[in-house]
Amino acid sequence: MAKKEQGSRKLEVKFSKLSLPSSGVAVIVVTEEDLGSSNLEKFIAKAPVKFTASFGQLVPASQPDQHDLDLVLLVGLGKSTEITETKCRALGGKLADYFNGAKLDRAAIIIDEISNAEMETGEIAADIANGASLKNYHFNKYLTDEKRRDKLSLEFLDFRLEQADFAEKIYNEEKIVKEGVFLARDLVSEPANILNTEEYAKRCEKLESLGLKVQILGEKEMKKLGMHALLGVGQGSRSESKLVIMEWQGSPDKDSKPLAFVGKGVVFDTGGISLKPSLNMDDMKGDMGGSAAVVGLMRTLAERNAKVNAVGVIGLVENMPDGNAQRPGDVVTSMSGQTIEVLNTDAEGRLVLADALYYTRQEFKPRIMVNLATLTGAIVVSLSDVFGGLFSNDDELSERLLKAGQETDEKLWRFPLTAEYDKMIDSPVADMQNIGNYKGAGSITAAQFLKRFVGDTKWAHLDIAGVATIGRPNELAPKGATGFGVRLLNTLCKSYE
Repeated sequence: MAKKEQGSRKLEVKFSKLSLPSSGVAVIVVTEEDLGSSNLEKFIAKAPVKFTASFGQLVPASQPDQHDLDLVLLVGLGKSTEITETKCRALGGKLADYFNGAKLDRAAIIIDEISNAEMETGEIAADIANGASLKNYHFNKYLTDEKRRDKLSLEFLDFRLEQADFAEKIYNEEKIVKEGVFLARDLVSEPANILNTEEYAKRCEKLESLGLKVQILGEKEMKKLGMHALLGVGQGSRSESKLVIMEWQGSPDKDSKPLAFVGKGVVFDTGGISLKPSLNMDDMKGDMGGSAAVVGLMRTLAERNAKVNAVGVIGLVENMPDGNAQRPGDVVTSMSGQTIEVLNTDAEGRLVLADALYYTRQEFKPRIMVNLATLTGAIVVSLSDVFGGLFSNDDELSERLLKAGQETDEKLWRFPLTAEYDKMIDSPVADMQNIGNYKGAGSITAAQFLKRFVGDTKWAHLDIAGVATIGRPNELAPKGATGFGVRLLNTLCKSYE
């Protein structure tokens, strides 16, 4: 088999007609209702522990004498009436972990017809395959040791079921979305000395080959537009600040208002003059996770020829403590004309988004506008790495996002926005200040700050600081970059198609 490429994500998946292999590894997916099947008795009888087929149970069993199998693995899917997409994807991730832990490179997964389930057997197989593919990711671009490069052993899964063609169709549709997720993960995983603002912009420009229109504004163009909030963040860096605009025209009605997505792209965040502690500062190469999700989404929309008009805007800056860097106490004028007192240069993402949001609102007059940002540590205190924070001025948009989050396992939790919190960012010397003037509510006051730049546009802010990169593996991603937001927003876009 060909050598695995960057990301170790070229997991080959095949869908074949139902049959038991004569050699190798056979995985038999079993519901609780299947336990009485005579075809399974010979496997279950040889299992070293009692197999109940409860969801997620994995039991290796000895092979029957008539087959020369290396391993038979019994896998529980639980009650057929309780099978969901989320469970199937999670099971796929669990299987990928098992195969890699056991150093297995291939397996045949047998799924007989499942009755009384709300999902078709083909859908179940496709979702298990999708979960396995999402979990089977390893950013190995800079590893030169072959053993460490090939950390993941799993290379090939053959799903065997009667609905093979149906499963393959569903899986191939999701494969496009998965590539968008992997693009976002790759971008977040890149070190900042490689993925500086110029290189990031170039990678976005390459997406024009997919049919996206890409425009890049440099500092000269942004100065003319009055984007001094964004520019102030990057003025201490030798890497020129950029605004990247990616447009997709997929709606039959070319004049329909676009769906707009805006991402914070701080390629590295030292905190500026308000310098961060050195411990774990290397994680700040991922402070562009919001922008990476937008880029992954725009690629996905183009690849699947989405029937919507959409625009993705990302502000690319580097926050460095140079002699020319922005100081605490500085006052900058945003593109909107509103003035901002910068009390903490480490609250820089909201300054970038202020101008990016206003530009998007003015230039495109979008139907909705969603921004994503690794914005506050406070959201991690509130939600850890389980939920992303949702803030919005529109209930319908919020409901669409919450529903999409449940469908894709990229869950959101909505927080309040009120006048009481808004007052906390009033400044005595400017129209507003970039941090609250009272203790607590750090994520909410950050959202209130952004709200001042969106006007009447239906808008939502997703604070993904806790979920864009994770310090422990979850069901669908290894430790590190998750690509959070790509699948969520793609599902949101489908609701408008």
